[in-house]
Amino acid sequence: MAIYAAGFTIIKEVTPQHLGPMGFVALRLLGATPVLWLAGLFLREKAERADIPKFALLSLCGVTINQTLFVRGMSLTSPINGAIIMITSPLLVLVLGSIILKERITLLRFAGIAVGLAGAVLLILTGTLANAREDSPLGDLFIFINALSWGTFLVLVKPMMKKYSTVMILKWVFLFGMIIIVPLGIPDLQKADWKTFSESTLPDGSFFGTVWFNIAFVVFGVTLIAYQLNTYALKALSPSVVSAYIYLQPVMAAGIALYFGKDSLTWEKVLSAALIFTGVMMASKAKNVMKNDAAEKP
Repeated sequence: MAIYAAGFTIIKEVTPQHLGPMGFVALRLLGATPVLWLAGLFLREKAERADIPKFALLSLCGVTINQTLFVRGMSLTSPINGAIIMITSPLLVLVLGSIILKERITLLRFAGIAVGLAGAVLLILTGTLANAREDSPLGDLFIFINALSWGTFLVLVKPMMKKYSTVMILKWVFLFGMIIIVPLGIPDLQKADWKTFSESTLPDGSFFGTVWFNIAFVVFGVTLIAYQLNTYALKALSPSVVSAYIYLQPVMAAGIALYFGKDSLTWEKVLSAALIFTGVMMASKAKNVMKNDAAEKP
């Protein structure tokens, strides 16, 4: 979770001042995809031909739309705003699950979804009304659509996870994403001033303060390591314990951004976060109540 939280500030350091959003996503896929396919060589499983279109659809939701709008949104908005809006993902998963998987939505769960989404709308609308705000409400909207796309991916990938390993799914998803995004990212890559990528912002001039380090952190840290650690956590801990850690993401992201002076805390951000937290907790409680009722039925 700490790696994910740091990613909000680090991405902001790279784009748009050093590299355009599409170029950044292209580098991310060019770095991660070969690693995933190399890891896939050690697996004794093969994708069925009938599932290839499903991988393409997963790639559209989980990579093409998701990563493009996330990086584009972070180039326009602030790290704290991005982290707050991303916490709506569990709510969006519930909504999409009810539509796609026909899961039942109780009154308490519906109320939680309404309260949580109200927090996201508040954050976007206050940005639209406050002309002096540095971060853009359009960026907040991009992050929200990104969260919706990610929620769709999580719902659609659920049946595939029962059939394939995480590496198998990711290598195909990233491959399709790379085929689409890399050509779109070429203009940004051509415009980039690559000489500045090696200039360090730290007093000692070390590599850790360079654009190259930030890109490497996102490619290998946020994209590869954090995802694998999250998968391991799901195997070692109960889903309820793992899901509880999502509440730490905006708190940690805010702490990192404020520590490095990359963002500021305002009343609308605090209120929006409180509404979204409340909504997610209400929806989660409703889900647990449904599970307990189902378990008690003979």
